[in-house]
Amino acid sequence: MDFAHSERSSAIREQVFQFMEQYVLPYNTQWHAQVARGEYPVELVNDIKALARWDGLWNLFLPGLREDEPGTALSTLDYAPVAETMGRVHWSSEVFNCSAPDTGNMELLHLFASPAQYRNWLKPLLEGEIRSCFAMSEPDVASSDATNIQTSIRRDGDEYVINGRKWFITGANHPNCRLAIVLGVSDEDAGAERHQRHSMVLVPMDAPGLEIARNIPIMHYHSPEGHCELVFRNVRVPAANLLGEEGHGFAMAQARLGPGRIHHCMRSIGQCEVALELMRERALERRSFGKHLSEQANINEWIAHSRLEIDQARLLVLQAAWQIDQHGARAAHTAVSAIKVVVAQLQTRVLDRAIQVFGAMGLTPDTPLSYLWTWGRAMRFLDGPDEVHLRTVARAELQRARETRGAIAPYFTLTEDRGGSSPDS
Repeated sequence: MDFAHSERSSAIREQVFQFMEQYVLPYNTQWHAQVARGEYPVELVNDIKALARWDGLWNLFLPGLREDEPGTALSTLDYAPVAETMGRVHWSSEVFNCSAPDTGNMELLHLFASPAQYRNWLKPLLEGEIRSCFAMSEPDVASSDATNIQTSIRRDGDEYVINGRKWFITGANHPNCRLAIVLGVSDEDAGAERHQRHSMVLVPMDAPGLEIARNIPIMHYHSPEGHCELVFRNVRVPAANLLGEEGHGFAMAQARLGPGRIHHCMRSIGQCEVALELMRERALERRSFGKHLSEQANINEWIAHSRLEIDQARLLVLQAAWQIDQHGARAAHTAVSAIKVVVAQLQTRVLDRAIQVFGAMGLTPDTPLSYLWTWGRAMRFLDGPDEVHLRTVARAELQRARETRGAIAPYFTLTEDRGGSSPDS
């Protein structure tokens, strides 16, 4: 198992880094200022996107790209360090047409779209002409167990009728969001197998009956692209808008989430690296009680622990990415759950230390730290809460124990009094 970056991955990562240094970072302040004034989407992003595509830095995340499709297809393992580099500036993924949830939606459509769905939705997404959202979570159920989802997808002749409410739907507020991939119950028979009751349908965002009820702030941060609450009231779409087959929605959702969690985790690690870099420089510059902070033992420990934890998390994510490439997302299920817990908790720890080193400034928009802490805290729910992923890891460990039960017995050093007769008796 070799985690050295391939020559291609290293070259593209360096190209992305240089591109961001030249075209993204110089406009970071302007991007935030325009968003603060309510100017969203920021027009300059389209100009930078055109440059990125010209440089061949486009659709980097999708290993299954065909030769006639635009993009630079990387394996999951090769894309991981590139995603980390993008994560250093949270809005930069759109520049390379690698934004969530579009990436996961393009993967789904690439796997399951009909020819008409390809023309109408996947091709414009691959070209970066439109944005999309993925409508799964709901406010009235524990969506960490997707079988609880209640939104109804009912067949009525040549149409499907959708009724329900979704929330925390990322990207739905983007003015260019034209498509929602909706997961709901298509077989309401209580006797149906619980993992075969759900389907996915493609719903245009301008469909009659679909309403964006609100853009929900996260920890009082209002994301411009939106984490929205959507209401579906008798929304009708053609039966041809079914994605894949009826009853396969749950399995399709699970296939979508594996690589997407790798992308999330690597972007998060990139943000942790930025926080550590800021913390180091602040420690060298700021004086307190006659010393630079870098001379305080506890600050040194925070910096050291952050370095160790970031590097450990990165290796764990690369291992999960390798497993996906070698054996598929299903085989990597436990590894992906593990990184989801480790990285989300890592981000809140590292950002908390960085904020503490910065003092009150760390709470303000003068640095990216407070936003990045907020996003780290949100990640402990997004794509499933910590508790669900910990249960997945625990179940895998206990299953291994069942399969090897008794093999550990020789490690017990029982005395003759407690263990019965000796080998010589």
